[in-house]
Amino acid sequence: MTHNTPLSPRPLRHLSDVHRRVLTAAQLRAHGVGTAEVTEQCRPDGPWRELLPNVILLHPGPPTGEERLHGALLYAARAAEPGVPAQPTAESPHRPVYAEAVITGLAALTLHGFSSTPPLPALDHVDVLVLRPRRLRSAGYVRVLRTSALPAAHVVTGLPVAPVTRALADAVAELTDAEAVRRLLTESVRGGHCEPAAVVRELTQAKLLSRPHVVDAVDALLAEGRSIAEDRLYRMVREFGLPDPAWNVDLRLPGGPHLGGLDAYWPEQAVAVELDTRAPRQGHRQDDDALWSEYARKREHLERLGITVVHITPRKLRESLEQQAAVVRTALMASGDRDPAAYVVVLPR
Repeated sequence: MTHNTPLSPRPLRHLSDVHRRVLTAAQLRAHGVGTAEVTEQCRPDGPWRELLPNVILLHPGPPTGEERLHGALLYAARAAEPGVPAQPTAESPHRPVYAEAVITGLAALTLHGFSSTPPLPALDHVDVLVLRPRRLRSAGYVRVLRTSALPAAHVVTGLPVAPVTRALADAVAELTDAEAVRRLLTESVRGGHCEPAAVVRELTQAKLLSRPHVVDAVDALLAEGRSIAEDRLYRMVREFGLPDPAWNVDLRLPGGPHLGGLDAYWPEQAVAVELDTRAPRQGHRQDDDALWSEYARKREHLERLGITVVHITPRKLRESLEQQAAVVRTALMASGDRDPAAYVVVLPR
């Protein structure tokens, strides 16, 4: 008996189909398949092939997209500790554990349902995040990306996948095609995957906003995000029976200074709605703070004049439209209990 053959080989039948088709050499040994047999089966005309170093595809044809992803994770995942089974148990037969490895980049976006990314079988490579101290190199179609901390993975079709914002940043980092970057960022917002501010924060953290084509794409993203938020605000007023406001207006004191622009204003009730679509940029944190100070000053000034300002973020409009409508309705109903507001001039913006 060789050292490669376990005393009690575990049968393959408890594995799901894809896990029968892609296994590591160590997992094959655990199932009673020794090194010599693996080498024999992986001969040029044999029934198996080495998909990646120490990762074996147990059929002769090309791998499917799913097999490529499982193979990438098997290659990049940290090996199980001694005594810990590398494959699922009888209680959880279809849920292997890929320790310290997360799919990111274009492959992750495809798994999240993006239509502007290539289908899985067509991807030139699969990006996998691993912790920085690990000694692991890119190999075959797997590109290893190192990070100081792994993001909290989403489980998609049983695979650990980076959140959309992180996957976007890792994908954008390798793209030089401005149109491709713009399509990805736009779809992230238009498809409801995330808010523009979250995308910009991730791109800032990845130090990608020094690239002109990324900055141009972010400008388009922010415009797209504001347009979507405005559409949701219109829908909120219409669907929840709120009175029609004056849309996109500027307020001024009669013969006096400009008070600021508002997304919606109900003159009879002196209630305003302002969308907060700020998104911090790399190296512009002070500008972002200044912008917030401007929001705050404007709100304080309007409220001193007796105007109620409801501040709404795009995320709140996306996640709790009915609740935001209730906030606005409450402000409108409460107007009768307040002292009359100062007279202001309402102008189109």
